[in-house]
This record gives sequence, C-alpha cells and structure tokens, in this order.
Amino acid sequence: MRRLIAIWAGKLLTAAGRLAGKKSTASPGAFALKIYPALVSDINKRVKKKVIVTCGTNGKTTTNNLMCSALEAKGYRVLCNRLGANMLSGIATAYIQEADIFGRLSADYACLEIDEAYTPIVFRQVKPDIMIITNLFRDQLDRYGEIDITINILKRAIAETNGVKIVLNADDPLCVQFGRCEGAEPVYYGISEKVLPQVDDTKEGRFCPICGEELQYEYYHYSQLGDFSCPKCGYSRPEPDYDVRNVSLKTPMRFTVNGERMEVNYKGFYNIYNLAAVYAALDMAGEGTGDFGRLLENYKPQIGRMQEFSFNKPVILSLSKNPAGFNQAIATVNTDDRKKDVIIAINDLANDGRDVSWLWDVDFHKIKNDDLNRLITTGIRVYDISLRFKYAGIDVDMMTDSMKKAVLSALSDDCEAVYILVNYTALYPTEAVLKALEGGKGHE
Repeated sequence: MRRLIAIWAGKLLTAAGRLAGKKSTASPGAFALKIYPALVSDINKRVKKKVIVTCGTNGKTTTNNLMCSALEAKGYRVLCNRLGANMLSGIATAYIQEADIFGRLSADYACLEIDEAYTPIVFRQVKPDIMIITNLFRDQLDRYGEIDITINILKRAIAETNGVKIVLNADDPLCVQFGRCEGAEPVYYGISEKVLPQVDDTKEGRFCPICGEELQYEYYHYSQLGDFSCPKCGYSRPEPDYDVRNVSLKTPMRFTVNGERMEVNYKGFYNIYNLAAVYAALDMAGEGTGDFGRLLENYKPQIGRMQEFSFNKPVILSLSKNPAGFNQAIATVNTDDRKKDVIIAINDLANDGRDVSWLWDVDFHKIKNDDLNRLITTGIRVYDISLRFKYAGIDVDMMTDSMKKAVLSALSDDCEAVYILVNYTALYPTEAVLKALEGGKGHE
C-alpha cells in the first residue's frame, strides 16, 4: 500500500509541477522515495528484456536518449529518464510517470542515465544487464573531486553487479581499465583513424592508470581520447569490437561502423562516439543493427545538445559544463564558416559546482577570430569568464546580466548565426528565453 501511495503522490506532484510550468524531473521521485524507499527496486521484474544504463562525464544524456529512441523505433515500450535527472530520485520520477494509477508498470526495456557518483546507490536497487561508460573527464571538482575518486566509485558499482556486460570507449584510457574489473564482460567501440588536426589539447588522463607512466599516442581525437599506449607496462588501446572509420564531418556527418555506412544530421565529432556506443549496446542486447540509420531518423537532440532555434538566423544552444565539453563545443563552432556571434553564460550554483577554476583549462584561445563577429558574456560569473577571455587574447564585445538582452542584441546585428554555450543551471533559463522569443512573446 505504501508503494501505491508513493506513486499517487508522485503523480500529483508531477501534475502540479506541469501546471506551474516546471519539468518535474526529480522532485516527485524524491518525495515518493520518502514514503517508499524501495520504489524502484522492482524495475528488473517489470522490464521484460533488459535494463541498459549509461554513465560517463559527457554524452550520457544523448547516448541514453538515442538508445531509447532506437528501441522505440523498433516498436518497444521503454522506461527512460529522458531529461537527464540521473540520481535515484530522477529514476523514481520516470518510474512514477510510466506506471498507471494502479501502480502497474510494464516495459520491454529500461534505458537509464545514471550519475557516476550514484551508481553504487542505484545498483543496490536496479541491476543493469548492459552498462555503457562513455568517457571520464574532470567535472565539478568541488563535488566529485579528482577523477580517481569517480573511477573507484564506478569500480565498486561494477563489482556489485556481478557480471554486467560493459560497453566501453576504446579510445579513453580511463574507461578501458573497467574491462579489467572482476566479473565484467567488456566490449569496446572506438574511432580507428586520425580525423582532427593534431594540436595541443588538455589531456585529463595523461598517465597510465595501471603503472603511472606517461602515455604515448599515435594520434588523439580530443582530450585523452585516441590511440594510446604505455611504454612501460604495455597497457594500450584495445582493438575495437565496433570499429568506426571513414569519418566525414561535413553536414550530414558520415562514417562506417564495422563497414556499415552511417549518415546523420547531427553536429559535433563527439556525437560519433555517442552513436557508436548505442550501436554497440543494441548489438549486445541482441537487437539488429542493420536498420540503425533508419532507427534514428526521428531522434531530436535533447535540450542544449547543439539544439537549433529558428529566427531570422539560426541560433544554436549547447550545454558545455567542463573543459572537455567546452573544447568540443568550440571545435564545433569553428567548423561553421558563417559570420557568427558567440554568447557564453557561466553560473556557479550548486548544480554547476561552486569552483569555476576549470575555466582556465578550456582552450578559449582556439575560437577562430576570422569568423567571430561578436563575443558576448553573461551569467552569474560574467566577470570571471570575461577575465578569462582577456587572458586568451580575445576581446569581449558585450557583458550583460541578462540572457534575453544578449540574444536580442545578437539577433539584431549583422551576424549570420548565433552560438550560445552555457553551463548547467544556465541551460533551462536560456531555453525558456529562446522559446519565448521564438514564439514572439519575448520581444521588447
């Protein structure tokens, strides 16, 4: 009875939140868990086929939602925390929203994004059949600490699953080590050719996780991702089971996975990794991949994943919340040859991490001046990001405490495109501003 009351309470809170214009991604689940703490512990019993979880610093929301969309395109019913609420409360909310008023839930698959730090907590209630780990970068140091802490948490979670199939990024030396965990059944995906210019980049995992020696690279893609090897102990990039080659970054992007041709209308080299992870997990789940391209035709990127809005010029919104993510967003901006305004918003609320020293690890100096029309900064830490640009040798054309003013200014000048790069708590307010302006409700 407590379980049913918890579900009803969660549904009422979800409905109230929607009436108030809120997304209600975690709070209904948090409240329901206070009534019935074991609410999600029966997910494995209620999912007919497999539970697939996705962890990692960058790309987990996109990968999880791509996985969900691919399975839904095959006609399956999928339980999924689509909006990225990836702690136990977010999973509970997704469970509540999918269950009927009698508390019944029946799904073919569950696709669950999980915060790396919460994997042991979630795995005590939900046992994954397949676990995707996308990559590991420094992120929110005041919350996670250094990467070694996250690695140890994930190793503990994997040990508790007792034989989970793990889909790992072969190009990330920090991810590959999880294939050595006792009881793990790993497969690897990776990009097996040099694609990007080989320029200096911030490498998160410069040293071998086995012996501590500095790693050597035949080539790298970004940050520590690439064809790595340790000259001391022999730790090296494994041969990928799902091998990506023949990459073209023109629109639409093209590449092959194990010789099968793919063409996708997504921006960003990093999205090839997300797609390869989904391809591998589908195959591991026993689902066919011959129609992979068709499965993803109707997928729409989640909020802030190079999300495009329609004005008199294109406006592209991108979540960029750590050095690796920002560097990839900058690389994507640089592939666009149009004259463009770039708006950058940095907050330091609890969900962002209070420590913004990571801004000094972002390669802001690599923003191409040739195509840059104006640079606009905003957010709670507008002065910090503006100072960072001063030391990067790039002039800030406008500083403002209002995202609306920043967007209106960019829409009224002579640029051909606008890119807005924001960290986490600036994302939803920026989306709200853009939707209001797009709908004609926000013009001054």
